[in-house]
Amino acid sequence: SQADYVVPDVYVTQEKGVWRASINPDLSPRLRIHPFYSTLIRRGDKGDDNRYMREQLQEARWFIKSIQSRNDTILRVAEVIVEKQQAFFEFGEEAMRPMVLRDVAEVLEMHESTISRVTTQKYMLTPKGLVEFKYFFSSQVNTADGGNASATAIRAIIRSLISDENPQKPLSDSKITSILLNEKGIKVARRTVAKYREAMSIPPSNERKRIA
Repeated sequence: SQADYVVPDVYVTQEKGVWRASINPDLSPRLRIHPFYSTLIRRGDKGDDNRYMREQLQEARWFIKSIQSRNDTILRVAEVIVEKQQAFFEFGEEAMRPMVLRDVAEVLEMHESTISRVTTQKYMLTPKGLVEFKYFFSSQVNTADGGNASATAIRAIIRSLISDENPQKPLSDSKITSILLNEKGIKVARRTVAKYREAMSIPPSNERKRIA
């Protein structure tokens, strides 16, 4: 079967030290109505044929306006995401900030359901790879200093800790919990660490242990 390739809706690039979003022009071709049809209507009479052409012309105009409105909404949502997640584009997913649909909806004064539709199956091409809009939304976990951290960032830290561990003495979930608190200031329960680890398909410490 023919492979389906994901085409980004938005590009993210750095301009003068600031990360910015721009719509993919290949997905939003410039549409227009040929003036020939408008000329026919102006010259026409009030008969059924001319009335039908006027209706179709209006439908075409509404269609073009809807496409433009859709692209504008996608870009506005992308701009808010990029603005709130500047640290991610600089340092990777370990620097991801907690963010939910409501955060974007409040900035744009839109309903959360609208933001949910706009971010579904929409992708942005970034220096960190091709990612879906929804990738940037995650729950938050409280930190020891009264702040909060993104669940996505915590998963990335856990994955990094495990990748750097001594294979002869792998880190237990309890040990990872301790490191998160003492070194990162992130307070999470051991069962939360286990849940995140399992979600990333990483086996427990006893199964990761390697004998020299």
